[in-house]
Amino acid sequence: MRPIPDLAAVVLWMAGALLSFSATALAVRELAPALGLFDILGARAAAGVVIVGLVALARGRSLAPSRLPLHLLRNTAHWSGNYAWSAGVTLLPLGVVFALEFTTPAWVTLLAVLILRERLTVSRAGAVGLGFLGVLAILRPGFAALQPASLLVLGAALAFALTAIATKALTRSDSTLAILFWMNAMQLPMNLAAARLFPAAPAAAFDALHHGIALAVVCLAGLSSHWCLTSAYRRGDAILVVPLDFLRLPLIALIGWQLYGEPLDPWLFVGAGLIVGGIVWNLARETRPRHPARPLARPSGA
Repeated sequence: MRPIPDLAAVVLWMAGALLSFSATALAVRELAPALGLFDILGARAAAGVVIVGLVALARGRSLAPSRLPLHLLRNTAHWSGNYAWSAGVTLLPLGVVFALEFTTPAWVTLLAVLILRERLTVSRAGAVGLGFLGVLAILRPGFAALQPASLLVLGAALAFALTAIATKALTRSDSTLAILFWMNAMQLPMNLAAARLFPAAPAAAFDALHHGIALAVVCLAGLSSHWCLTSAYRRGDAILVVPLDFLRLPLIALIGWQLYGEPLDPWLFVGAGLIVGGIVWNLARETRPRHPARPLARPSGA
């Protein structure tokens, strides 16, 4: 029998995740005028190397990778997704970015069928279909001007899906700390090289207090968001965690409305509802207990 989820712990960990994800988006938005995106992501990776390395050292854990090529594939995809997502944060309403990011599970389903040869069930196909309808509701091609940055965020969701599939394979042989360490260790030189090849032209001077705090938030919240989300999944089923994760959308939409005057588009919530509805439906079907068939009663006198 599965243990009963610790609801209070799940809610608290998810509250930490929601605040961390929202803080990361706000910090990137505030930093972008003064620092290039590759500089921001490079600082985040450097902080990750130091923090994860110190945690592993304190716990006496090995960080040696077992499959370096797979780490490289995973981290290249994740690096691309991080850049595309960060660019979307600077160009689109924050609610749109978070809503389109929710398509990641649909991409995971498609890639799992194509790459891992997993079975495409009715519920999985339904989740993908509802995800596609949700994207159409948010972007409304033909009715609203399609912003190219929206395609960037969809590309980020696809990259995160590739990352998820590679992570699933890596967890069979490598620890979570090793995966996190090599993620940051590999992405650090990628960001440094990209920052040198494509230097940013800041639109504002770097303010030591304002931008310094925002940079610290990116470095810390970038790690705490994934730590809190992983802890929530460890203490509760996905069918409980995913609806709580959906609260990211109204939270960030309200923040964008209050701080940046971004409109609260009803179609955004309709589309996000379709996307998350498909995810929850699929999770409910996938996690439904399958009871073995009862044996037929023996006929009398047998």
